[in-house]
Amino acid sequence: MNRRQFLISSAVSAVGGVRFVCAEPNAPKSLGPIVDTHQHLWDLSKFRLPWLKPGGELTRSFTQADYRKATEGLGIKKTVYMEVAVAREQKLAEAEYIAKVCADKNNPTCAAVIGGLILEESFEEYITRFKGSPHIKGVRHALNKPAQFEDGRLIRHLRLLSRLNMSFDLVVPTRLIGQAADVVERCGETRFILDHCGNADPLAFDPNLEWGRKPQHDANMWKRDIETLAKRPNVICKISGIIARVPKGEAAAEVLAPIVNHCLDTFGPDRVIFAGDWPVCTRGAPLRVWVNLLREIVRKRPLEERRKLFWSNAHNFYGLA
Repeated sequence: MNRRQFLISSAVSAVGGVRFVCAEPNAPKSLGPIVDTHQHLWDLSKFRLPWLKPGGELTRSFTQADYRKATEGLGIKKTVYMEVAVAREQKLAEAEYIAKVCADKNNPTCAAVIGGLILEESFEEYITRFKGSPHIKGVRHALNKPAQFEDGRLIRHLRLLSRLNMSFDLVVPTRLIGQAADVVERCGETRFILDHCGNADPLAFDPNLEWGRKPQHDANMWKRDIETLAKRPNVICKISGIIARVPKGEAAAEVLAPIVNHCLDTFGPDRVIFAGDWPVCTRGAPLRVWVNLLREIVRKRPLEERRKLFWSNAHNFYGLA
C-alpha cells in the first residue's frame, strides 16, 4: 500500500491542509432534501441496451427497489430519469414507459429526459407527441463526432426543443466541448445541460495518481473549454459522472475537487445541479460515496449555494412539482 492509498483508506486525515476522505465517509450534516437529476433505471426483460457487455457489472436490471436501497438515508426526495441508450427501435417505448413511472407518486421519479434520434428527420414527429407532457422535460442524444455539430438537422431540432419547452443534455467528449459551445450559442433560446462536468477525467489533474493508464485529456484545455461554454447563459452544468472514472477504492475528495470546484466557480451557484449517475457511478464507488464526497468538497461554500446545488436549481430548471 502506497502513501496515497493509506491516506484514502483512512477515515479523514489532514495533510498539508488537504482533507482525504475514505471510500465510505460518514455523511456530513444534512443540507436538506436532494434532487438527483440523473437517475438511470433499466429492466432487461423490457428493454435491450446494446452498450452493455455480456457478463459486465452493469449487465442486469436496476430497479426502483435497487435505487431506494442504494440511496437510503441520503435525503434524495426527487429524481429525474435519464435515458439509458436503449436500442433505437425501443426509444418510443422507453419514453412512454418512463412517463407512466413518473405519474406514479409511489416513487421519487417525477420527471424524465428521454432519448431521441435528434439527427434524423423523424425526430420532429417523435418529440412533438410529448408536447405539454408534465413529465417529459428534455432529450439526450450523444454527440461524439465533429461532423454532427455541423448538421443542419441538429440546429433545427434543438430550436424545436425550445418551442416545446424542453431542454437538451450535452454528453460530449472533452475534445468537442468547444464545438458544443458554438451550437449552444446558435440555439440561444434552447436550454442546455452539460452532463458529467464535460466528461472530465480526474487523472488529468494529478500526475502522481497511479491508475495504470494515461489521462483522457489535457487539464488546461478542458478548463478553457469549460470557461468558453459557461459564457453562454443558456447552459448549466451537471456535477456528476467523474467518480465513474476513478478506480474502485481510490475515490477521495482531493481527487475530485479540482473538477468540481472549476465547474462551480465557472458556471456560478445558479447554474449547477447535482446528479448521481446511478448505477453507472458504481464503476468507481457506490452512490452514497459520491454524495458524501461532494458534500465534503463543497462544505465551506455558503449554505445557500449548497442548497441550490443539491435542490433548488434543479427544482427551478425542470419545473418540478
